[in-house]
Amino acid sequence: MAGGITETELKQMLVGKSLFLRDGYLDNSLSFNEYGRLIGHSPQGSYTLSAIEIDKVHLGKHKVTLEGARYGLHFLGQLAFEDTSSAYDRVRITPKKKMLKITIDREVVVKPRKEKEAKGSKGPTTGKEENDKGKRFLHLKKGTAPAIDPAQQAPPPEAPELSEADQLKASIAATPVEERPADPTSVTTTVSPAHATKVLRDALENVFAQGLDDRLMASLPDFWKLYYQAVAAKTDYRPKDPSVLRQNTVDQKARLLTNFQPDSNEFAQANGVAGMAQYHAVVGPDGKVGEVAISRPIGFGLDESAVAAIRKAKFEPAIKDGKPVAVMLNLDVPFRIFSKLTDVRPQPEPADKPAEPILPGPYSVPHQ
Repeated sequence: MAGGITETELKQMLVGKSLFLRDGYLDNSLSFNEYGRLIGHSPQGSYTLSAIEIDKVHLGKHKVTLEGARYGLHFLGQLAFEDTSSAYDRVRITPKKKMLKITIDREVVVKPRKEKEAKGSKGPTTGKEENDKGKRFLHLKKGTAPAIDPAQQAPPPEAPELSEADQLKASIAATPVEERPADPTSVTTTVSPAHATKVLRDALENVFAQGLDDRLMASLPDFWKLYYQAVAAKTDYRPKDPSVLRQNTVDQKARLLTNFQPDSNEFAQANGVAGMAQYHAVVGPDGKVGEVAISRPIGFGLDESAVAAIRKAKFEPAIKDGKPVAVMLNLDVPFRIFSKLTDVRPQPEPADKPAEPILPGPYSVPHQ
């Protein structure tokens, strides 16, 4: 169909590409309407759990069906100013015997309705036609039945034209259940295959990001934005507020008052993702945590847990010239693998000494 998209074109667009689900939906079965908005509900998570690889594409009349697998990003310990060209592994987290299935409804192309001819309109007549009329009139006066030319018989009445809405209903009803749109109430119609193609392309753009594009980057939490800004500049993080001091320039360092153990998650536990991550935190004069940035990420959704735990932690502020001041400190956060028998996490307790950075070397966790 002229202006329409083909299954081959969709495969070229999606199969084998580095894709991310923009909104981090975690379910393995996801349906989107024709505008790329989720139908129903799904838990959401980190972009590091939202890498997608599409293996199969099926283009139906009413929806596109995509099958593939979800991957997690496991970072390998590089600091922002180090070489990050291969900073992470992509680890498949969809079980091998299962699949990730995504459907996107399509705008339906229908036939345009014909314009009705104006009532009472007549075309030009010829003298022969007038004579024929006279002849028929004479036949009737004489009481004889006029001869009927088969070619002049009235054509059979045309079937009534269906409205676009009725065409849509009929099309859905005639389609196997598995091929029908997930949300028939939101499907629109068009007489233009090119318009339907544009709507589908826009929906794909709303569902997937081709790598870390500007739109996906803008949606990330600030601690990831600050990390990638440092990566782009090949430098370490610097607080936005230039008055924030470093720990080695104050008279009394900021001190962590409670130990904490951030939550892991089922994906990290199932894939053996453990190790040490590092974060920068600005502790204000009131002892409260302000800006947080990732220094050495771990991925797999664990950085989000670490930042949440850091924000809940209690600190004693730094002192300089007898006054509390804002400082930046480094926090190393370990992540462990917990078995069912040893999943006993330590309760927060007062720390015996200030939280000094312990800089681990690069680490990596082997995966099957």
